[in-house]
Amino acid sequence: MILASGPWAALQLQSAMTVAASLAALVGYGVALLQSEHTARLLRWTLIGGWVAHGLALVLDGAGIGAPQPGARFGFAPALSTTLWLVLAVYAIESRFVPLPGVHRALAVLGLTAVVATLFFPGEMRPNVDGAWMPLHWVLGIASYGLFGAAVLHAALLSRAERQMRERRGAPEAPVGMPVLRLEKLTFRFVAAGFAVLSAALLLGIAYADPWRWNHKTIFSVLAWAVFAALLAGRRAFGWRGRRATRWVYAGAALLLLAYVGSRFVMEVLLGRTVA
Repeated sequence: MILASGPWAALQLQSAMTVAASLAALVGYGVALLQSEHTARLLRWTLIGGWVAHGLALVLDGAGIGAPQPGARFGFAPALSTTLWLVLAVYAIESRFVPLPGVHRALAVLGLTAVVATLFFPGEMRPNVDGAWMPLHWVLGIASYGLFGAAVLHAALLSRAERQMRERRGAPEAPVGMPVLRLEKLTFRFVAAGFAVLSAALLLGIAYADPWRWNHKTIFSVLAWAVFAALLAGRRAFGWRGRRATRWVYAGAALLLLAYVGSRFVMEVLLGRTVA
């Protein structure tokens, strides 16, 4: 199927409610981007406001509420946007208990980028769903994206903390506001949770896909699964940590990103078509 020609044509396919919620999310993220760490309370509330509006826009557009054509809409930008929304949810919860300085600006930029991308590249409206279990397969796939996105966020914080600690010749407390060992433990918890959810998504896909195809999406997903499996096995057997572990996290996340978001980006944006 050929997508709507041009980003402005894509805007016309979305409901006024979706566009309004997206604009509210842009305002919230934009204000959070301009805030400093000294206004922590205001910063947190503006990010939360943008996050709530962002989630509302995803629901409205994903369900096709108010859109000219009924059905479920999905594509590379909504998938990436949902992933970042889940990462922001983790940040919103975690920041209530431990300070995470320096993270909000990057998350605000990512949130802004995701909302704009979803406005201009909303994906394909799909009135029919292939099988009763496929929606659960999609949900589990996106949930694994979010969990691995949170793992990447914590791995990046861990890398920065270890680098700064080496420059300061060691300190029991990480510069991000929590002990390094706790940050490392959180990183691997997100990896383990994401691995479990990804495994369930792949099993559902294998069991209920008709027919099963070894395409680019499947190959990259299985490769990502293998990388995370090796990381967890290496952690358990050899105590992998530090830069070695974070590099495996980044590699697995990159492969998983290529599995769906990357292939959809090429087809929808570069070639102007959708893929199954």
